Amino acid sequence: MSKFYLTTAIDYSNGDPHLGHALEKIGADCIARYHRLRNDTVHFVMGMDEHSQSVIQASARAGETPQAWVDQMAGTFAGYWRRLLCSHDDWIRTTEPRHARAVTALLQRIQQRRPDDLFVAEYEGLYCTGCEEFKQESQIRNGHCIEHPTLDLVPTRERNHFFRLRAYRDPVLERIRSGAFRVEPAIRRNEVVRLLEDGLQDISISRQRQPWGIPFPGDAEQTVYVWFDALINYLSATGFPDGGYERLWPADLHVIGKGITRFHCIIWPAMLLAADLELPRLVWAHGYVQWEGAKMSKTAGTAVDLGGAIARYGPDALRYFLLREIGFENDGNFTWERYDARYTSELADTFGNLVSRTLSLVLRHRGGAVPRDPNGYRTPLEEAGLQTLREYAAAMDAFAVADGAAQVMELASRANRYVEETAPWTLAKTGKDAELDSALANLVRTVARLAVLAAPFIPVKAEVIWNVLGTGRPLAGVRLADLAEPPVEGRTVTKPPILFPKPRTT
Repeated sequence: MSKFYLTTAIDYSNGDPHLGHALEKIGADCIARYHRLRNDTVHFVMGMDEHSQSVIQASARAGETPQAWVDQMAGTFAGYWRRLLCSHDDWIRTTEPRHARAVTALLQRIQQRRPDDLFVAEYEGLYCTGCEEFKQESQIRNGHCIEHPTLDLVPTRERNHFFRLRAYRDPVLERIRSGAFRVEPAIRRNEVVRLLEDGLQDISISRQRQPWGIPFPGDAEQTVYVWFDALINYLSATGFPDGGYERLWPADLHVIGKGITRFHCIIWPAMLLAADLELPRLVWAHGYVQWEGAKMSKTAGTAVDLGGAIARYGPDALRYFLLREIGFENDGNFTWERYDARYTSELADTFGNLVSRTLSLVLRHRGGAVPRDPNGYRTPLEEAGLQTLREYAAAMDAFAVADGAAQVMELASRANRYVEETAPWTLAKTGKDAELDSALANLVRTVARLAVLAAPFIPVKAEVIWNVLGTGRPLAGVRLADLAEPPVEGRTVTKPPILFPKPRTT
């Protein structure tokens, strides 16, 4: 049993979540559920980033205090993630006292260990309120931030506290190249390496007289810069600086979007090195969900409402679609046509149909009692099932969640073909009881495996399937190792509901 501490990026409190946020949270949740299947000790953290100029602006537009605004937004985000069945163990907010204490402690730790790495200077540049960051020339296109092209950059000149980031170019670069600090997938790692090779600039880590934020230690006139503040949430959630935080730290996996790799793969490891703390083991930077080729964002608006996408077929279906269609590496387009097509062909006609026909055959021909295979499960379907277990584990260990979902659906397709090949209804009519028992036993065994393997993707429907198999064991207690011989032989199945109802046509 191994410790597995994973996090998602914490979300800005400046507007409702969209499908891009959902992909990240669902993907991380899928990974967390898979590692529980592996019998790892999982600690999964999500939360909210609540100190920023955009929060001040959004709360002012709403006629509310910043605290009232972030409380409302935290409830909104948490509500969506509950609807999408996220199984996080902790929900951290940067307005919590435990986080403020950790931010102060980390800065003091850097001050004590490497005092020359923190200094005061004047900074002048173009500030993006969407990114909450001063932008360099390479990050600007046509006079606008690449990530937020609808926002105007704000000329800003301030006297701030700075962090000597340039001193950490070589140490961070060496750790990425050696694999001691992993950045994945490779396309993102190459981007980060190029940024490091081009050289770094020291960064401002405070803001002058901003009323909403964590006070900079020793300087009441300054607040900690929102990104420096936000990154530390991953430590705050471990109990840092109190003793025992090492039980969770270092993080095994940070899941983030590709637009914030500079913060997580350059600035964050530099901060940790300055504080003499271990670096996270891996940062995984996923792509974007796009609509007609454009990134979905709160700033620019989005053509797809997250609530409507959940309501269309339920949370399981949206989880499956995003992870299967978009995946967790490259950008991908969301369209209603593709959503409807995958729902119908894969979830309803392939997966749901297999479960329904398998259990109906057992109920019709064996009164619901799952028979023993007199041939000892020496069948092509059993061979396919064992092969799927190996390939599924390899995909999920590599965070290739789209491939993991594909393995589940391919086994369901193979089992449907097995039904046609063995024709249990014909075996029943011709009195071939031994062959019928073998076919039914192999099919139920496969359905049991599919319920467990599908659980990280479609947790509610997977539990429904597992429960109608009558194993007497809760699905939450089943592990991958149990799937070599699923505990279904001799059990009594019951009729399942329609798992994925097809929409009515008019």
